[in-house]
Amino acid sequence: MSFKGLKPIIYGGREVWPLVEGGKGVAVSNHASSGAWAAAGGIGTVSAVNADSYDAEGKIVPQIYEQLTRKERHEQLIRYAIDGAVEQVRRAYEISGGKGAININVLWEMGGAQQVLEGVLERTRGMVTGVTCGAGMPYKLSEIAQRFNVNYLPIISSARAFRALWKRAYHKVSDLMGAVVYEDPWLAGGHNGLSNAEDPLKPEDPYPRVKALRETMRAEGIADSVPIVMAGGVWFLREWENWIDNPELGTIAFQYGTRPLLTQESPIPQAWKDRLRDLEPGDVLLHRFSPTGFYSSAVRNPFLRSLEARSERQIPYSRVQAGEHTVQLDVGVKGKNFWVTTADRDRARAWFGAGFTSAIRTPDDTLVFVGDAEREVIRKDQADCMGCLSHCGFSSWKDHDDYSTGRLADPRSFCIQKTLQDIAHGGEIDDNLMFAGHAAYRFKQDPFYSNNFTPTVKQLVDRILTGD
Repeated sequence: MSFKGLKPIIYGGREVWPLVEGGKGVAVSNHASSGAWAAAGGIGTVSAVNADSYDAEGKIVPQIYEQLTRKERHEQLIRYAIDGAVEQVRRAYEISGGKGAININVLWEMGGAQQVLEGVLERTRGMVTGVTCGAGMPYKLSEIAQRFNVNYLPIISSARAFRALWKRAYHKVSDLMGAVVYEDPWLAGGHNGLSNAEDPLKPEDPYPRVKALRETMRAEGIADSVPIVMAGGVWFLREWENWIDNPELGTIAFQYGTRPLLTQESPIPQAWKDRLRDLEPGDVLLHRFSPTGFYSSAVRNPFLRSLEARSERQIPYSRVQAGEHTVQLDVGVKGKNFWVTTADRDRARAWFGAGFTSAIRTPDDTLVFVGDAEREVIRKDQADCMGCLSHCGFSSWKDHDDYSTGRLADPRSFCIQKTLQDIAHGGEIDDNLMFAGHAAYRFKQDPFYSNNFTPTVKQLVDRILTGD
């Protein structure tokens, strides 16, 4: 039995529930969770972002980079990414037992995205039904999908972004567009597509935004049977009753990114699962520290708080005396010329006295004050960069042309690859970035999870289908 009005959709030539597992990168949406989601009749999603591969004994292969140059490390990263994702897809496909569907998820802004995507699809023919892709404007997604005859599902956050993709590229491959994923930029976990026109502090109701998306799709001649997938903030289906079978919206599917984290098949460490159970409203922060340049949503743990505090220890400077910059900075800069305001010099002296004795320049003509140990970590992580993003604010890496963004590396950010690998493989949860959607506080409130109950993926999907 399913929640009233919810009907299977035809996807990849078979009937599936319109329930999509959200792809969570760096070893989180793996074969176990996505294969089980598909076996339960939904659309499972293997993340092709730094997925794990295994040795002959079945142990996870640690992703270690011993190459001397960043470019060589980047090439190694692409090899790891392809091998890992292929292995995850094969295992997921086996677990699915021919039910549901298996998608793969890539971030267009990950380093070598196109190479990774083509490498995975080449080696998993017949197993992958579709590719979801966001984080950037993936114009080439449709032509890659066409080459391998798979569906493509662009992830967008506004009708305007979809229209740009459709006009420039997707109209040429309209038959393979499996769905359009609307990812709510205020509620989804991970990287969010907030545009400059939108206020991060003023969430907008998704209904008018999705209605506008459907109107745009109709204006381009796209059938109502092509689903819009609502992603971000989805918990109980009964709260979305007026979206189901609604002629204004056309076919709607629902994506679950956060709820599958707390299942028996979810590969995240137990400490992370336990932490999800006691989050309160407001514990997930929409922030701008990601080296991608995108906003992203993560648990406001000590790792994130330390980045907030680091950015607060920040003052603007000039290299010559100018305007209000009338005094020379005399702490943290080892005799170099930095002109600041009197008030900022006094703040800097206070930070210096509190142990934040190193001032590091940012790309925005400011200085941030950090402790010596923190400075060493920043410098080492920047030096160890393996090019996991197409453009990295933290290390100035770019994955093409001259391999440099031409901007100063930004010490207010962090190495996202290092921290996501660490937390996924048992690292300390307080010391790492912990992505989550903004509805994660509902684990604590939802009676389904009481008495420490952890469902299987099948139990979760069955529960979702009741409306809860």
